[in-house]
Amino acid sequence: MDSEYRYQKTKTFFAQIAHPIEELGATELKELGAHGVVPKYRGIEFKADLAVLYRIVYGTRLCNRILAPLIRFDCHSDRYLYKTASAIDWSQFLDVSSTFAIAATVSQSRIQHSQYAALRLKDAIIDYFREKTGSRPSIDKRDPDVWFGLHIQNNKATISLDVAGGSLHRRGYRKKSVEASMQETVAAAIIRMSEWTGETPLLDPMCGSGTLLAEALMMVCRIPAGYLRESFGFRHLPDFDNRLWMSIRSETDRKIRPLPNSGLISGSDIDAEAVAIARENLSNLPHGASVVIEERDYKTQAPHEGSTIVVNPPYGRRIGARTNMEYFYREFGDYLKKECTGSVCYLYAGKRELLKTLGLRTSWKKPLVNGALDGRLARYDLY
Repeated sequence: MDSEYRYQKTKTFFAQIAHPIEELGATELKELGAHGVVPKYRGIEFKADLAVLYRIVYGTRLCNRILAPLIRFDCHSDRYLYKTASAIDWSQFLDVSSTFAIAATVSQSRIQHSQYAALRLKDAIIDYFREKTGSRPSIDKRDPDVWFGLHIQNNKATISLDVAGGSLHRRGYRKKSVEASMQETVAAAIIRMSEWTGETPLLDPMCGSGTLLAEALMMVCRIPAGYLRESFGFRHLPDFDNRLWMSIRSETDRKIRPLPNSGLISGSDIDAEAVAIARENLSNLPHGASVVIEERDYKTQAPHEGSTIVVNPPYGRRIGARTNMEYFYREFGDYLKKECTGSVCYLYAGKRELLKTLGLRTSWKKPLVNGALDGRLARYDLY
């Protein structure tokens, strides 16, 4: 097999991202230094040298995974998948003391099952080490040392190494959460789509575990999304440059700043447990103690004029099984209309039909997926 891997020859990588924020993610990657950026469905292809790659993995707020393609080949059978994978020098990425896992996707190909494709790649990796050493690395599907990706489409297979080392939505600050918490990448997308820059107060009146507040803090204080990550997959690349990585990390961390003014970001929740969790989560971030979080009903708060309001209203157990959701939304709409004049509200509804019951005209609505929820983010200009 060629001594250079595909990403080394082409300088091309692939970012996995939720649909439909591919264009938003493409803009972010360009800001982080990527070039040749091409948005695709649920992904973005881009070019980068190692310095830019490290900066992207450390800094992206919107992407879920970053993949470095190792090889790409025609793949019409599981036997050829096994044979081709067996020719890779897997000792360049892990050893027998390492753990690994494989994330596989298959579509429109003779190999029809992703789990079976992952199994054949796993067999190739394990058999490689058994033949070389008499021992083998172990599988860990929860928190492996190394993640590999396998993508087969139209009988073309790509084997990649996950240079993030797992899903990037796991920032590390959220030690606890309430029911149905919003994914960090989705919260970051909401903050980005709000175009909030820190010039107006930002409020979340139903903050839950504080994810929207944390993402707003990280954005305005320039805290990289990977600040609390303990490991990065690019360390397992054969051309990993530790001195360069340390330089990029130090350069990025030096840009972290305090909140421009006290009370700029605040939140509240009627649930005492949620407030305690939000405070604990924010305390894990630099300057998180500057975020004001109160236990109170949003209806008892003073008027919020000239503010940016971001909110993901609760549902399910947190709000009570007997609560009429349409009435709850209508009540909140009345509050926004009467108490938040001159403000702008960005409301995410996992059940998009509930937006109709708010009683306010939207400036725009945009689709935004949060896990299994095909929700909508709506903007309301409160005149």
